[in-house]
Amino acid sequence: MAHEKFNYKSLEEIKTKVDILGLDIRFDEDLSVLKTPVKVGNRLAPNSFCVLPMEGCDSNLDGSPSNLTARRYLRFARGGSGLVWWEACSILPEAKANERQMMLTSSNRDQFKQLLTNVRNASAERFGHGFRPLHILQLTHSGRYCRPKGHIAQPMIIQHDPILDPRSGIAPDDDSHIVSDDYLRSLVEHYVMSAKLAKQAGFDGVDIKVCHRYLLSELVAARNRTGEYGGSFENRIALIREIVQAVRNEAGTDFIIASRLNAYDAHPYPYGFGCSEHNMWELDLSEPLALAKIMQTDGVDLFCITAGNPYFIQANVTRPFDTSSMGIPIPDEHPLESVQRQFLLAAAIQQAVSVPVVGSGYSWLRNFVPYAASANIKDGRASVVGLGRSSLAYPDAPADILKSGFMKPNKCCITCSKCTQIMRDHGITGCVVRDSETYLPLYKAARADADSREKCFQQERGKL
Repeated sequence: MAHEKFNYKSLEEIKTKVDILGLDIRFDEDLSVLKTPVKVGNRLAPNSFCVLPMEGCDSNLDGSPSNLTARRYLRFARGGSGLVWWEACSILPEAKANERQMMLTSSNRDQFKQLLTNVRNASAERFGHGFRPLHILQLTHSGRYCRPKGHIAQPMIIQHDPILDPRSGIAPDDDSHIVSDDYLRSLVEHYVMSAKLAKQAGFDGVDIKVCHRYLLSELVAARNRTGEYGGSFENRIALIREIVQAVRNEAGTDFIIASRLNAYDAHPYPYGFGCSEHNMWELDLSEPLALAKIMQTDGVDLFCITAGNPYFIQANVTRPFDTSSMGIPIPDEHPLESVQRQFLLAAAIQQAVSVPVVGSGYSWLRNFVPYAASANIKDGRASVVGLGRSSLAYPDAPADILKSGFMKPNKCCITCSKCTQIMRDHGITGCVVRDSETYLPLYKAARADADSREKCFQQERGKL
């Protein structure tokens, strides 16, 4: 079915469209399940809503939270979600995806601790002292997408990829960007140190990020890599297992270990994970399901399931949209098909593990999110509903849903991809539409800077 923009005025209209498309998306108007606390490890999230990790690219240069970072998390705190999944926090300076990516260190730990205190106080002021959301910090190595300083990419890759290498500026015969086994092995101690600092700062847990083709995500599909971390499935997941086990040993049992996990890459075999050997659009979840089960055994208490590569041309697999970012083609599939895929991936993992799973892909549904979320949780397809772009646009949606039973259409994310475009332009990101006073000027400035860089690049090419 061809792509189309959201144009539904009632729940019955969107149900009818789902039926016409023959999709497995369900809706339930009884929202009581969304109020149910969710046990995560030895802790309790007060409801079934989660703010997904959405980078602002606005930390201070030392990785500490800036005033704009603090503003975003205070908005989330007052929004009513029972779980706040903090954005990508780099484990090393060279592993940053941008120079303003968050990075927790011994030098700035107390700044994170103070912001967490302020965030928890903001939640308590609005919802009472008995309301205590869980806070998970996402730990990452950006791998192929490292850009730690300025606008120059410094990719660190697991293996060559003939599709992604040209977009990363890597020549087919240039092996200098391939990280060694020794380097990979050395990362364990950095994940452990970051987790230790996160616990000291007051976070309830950390996320070992294995998604969106960053380093660990690329590693699980490293079928063409030689050495101890490539080739066989057991080798490809070995580093993740080492990290999870080491973090568990360091942090103890009263600390959540989570993982935001790509169950499907939408990338051709042998370079993609969760994809059929014969057709990248066909799911083969044998390895993702096996990995999730093993990670749970090793100590993971919580999964957040996602898919795709937001840097590549099938961005709809990660984030179903109305309007694409610049350079991203309009997909052949209807956005509801993209939504269904995300729901089915979360369902497959939830049915394979006994720990909670956070589902993704809800934002395109706008004000019909709570009905789909309720149905998925009741059907055992997920334990928690994750809201990403929606949280930037409408951070207090959970509070509105739990209080009044609905979301306000004029506050919803319109999936216009402008928040993504700012990131692609190397700017500071947020909702350009619903938070325009803050982010529209930043969007315009980032666009102008990107246009200027492209003009200079084309001029230099013309001189060659």
